[in-house]
Amino acid sequence: MAPTNSPNGDEDQVLVEHNLFVRTFILNRPKQLNALSFQMLSDAFEFGTNGNYFRALYPRLFELFLACEEDCNVKLIILKGKERAFCAGGDVAAVVRDINEGNWTFGADFFRKEFMLNYLMATYSKPQVSILNGIVMGGGAGASIHGRFRVATENSVFAMPETALGLFPDVGASYFLSRLPGFFGEYVGLTGARLDGAEMLACGLATHFVPSGRLSLLEEALNKIDSSDPAVISAIINEFSLQPNLKEKSAYYHVSLEEQLKRFISTLEGEAVNNEDDWISSTIQSLKKASPTSLKISLRSIREGRLQGVGQCLVREYRMVCTVMRGEVSKDFLEGCRAILVDKDKNPKWEPSKLELISDGMVDRYFSKEDDEDWEDLKLPARSNVPVHAISKL
Repeated sequence: MAPTNSPNGDEDQVLVEHNLFVRTFILNRPKQLNALSFQMLSDAFEFGTNGNYFRALYPRLFELFLACEEDCNVKLIILKGKERAFCAGGDVAAVVRDINEGNWTFGADFFRKEFMLNYLMATYSKPQVSILNGIVMGGGAGASIHGRFRVATENSVFAMPETALGLFPDVGASYFLSRLPGFFGEYVGLTGARLDGAEMLACGLATHFVPSGRLSLLEEALNKIDSSDPAVISAIINEFSLQPNLKEKSAYYHVSLEEQLKRFISTLEGEAVNNEDDWISSTIQSLKKASPTSLKISLRSIREGRLQGVGQCLVREYRMVCTVMRGEVSKDFLEGCRAILVDKDKNPKWEPSKLELISDGMVDRYFSKEDDEDWEDLKLPARSNVPVHAISKL
């Protein structure tokens, strides 16, 4: 199957391969590790007059997914990245550039479109198979974990590194991280720990593990499907799957040791602990490098996510990210991006600099509506399909 060219003649950031029943979308920014750009999400989209549907104006990811949902011939969506990454996250450099120029609303529009795409995927009526052969971080997790099938390989590297950037795990992460076993979601979200494919499968972020050498055979088999039945699709993926071994010192082994996981949460909340355990020590070191404000709001976000649906999580996360971009409580997002992405000195100067300097009232502001007459909450359209895929079983 040959990729479909961009209708405007430019190199398309999302390539499309298709047969009668299956559409394959390929994220096509390999030099940027397929990070989601404003263009990839959609150039623009608008609500219908009754607010019950969304519509992209240009054929990017949003419209591609919507068009396939409306096409009765399409039974299955495959999403993958070009070359060595699935998707390294959202392209926050452009967002930061506009904030520095005094325009945080561009970033708000970027995140609004991204969260709308996440919601569409989470409530999608047809199966989505995401092939996670490479880096899966931040926005890349949002574009895959909400789908029904997530196929990891020995090349998979998953992380939610937002707290090191002065942000927090967004794209609906408070929904899917909060549903991981024990306190593993807090651990992953707060520390930015990197998980391999075996760990992704063990905790439920991946539904299958397929060696990369068998992916072409898997895709060939999937492209012969004339069914949207999850059982049929799962059976085909199972034919190429195996059960990988966790590495000896995998952090996932600590998920069954609930008291150890409670210890680093206690550390975050100001209680002293003995650091004789190597894993606890490395975890605390990761926490010390992160933005204290980000740690506080991330922990509360994941905890609230346990009791909320995916739509509620996205609406709340949109409030949070807008407060982050406005920088009225803390400017850690700008400082984190400077230290990690721009100057790359990896030495951010967080303000407030310590957890104890962050009051409950400061945290509350991230969970409240913005006091701006030009700002409004994320409005999600009514969807008939309620999320029932594997993420709800974690």
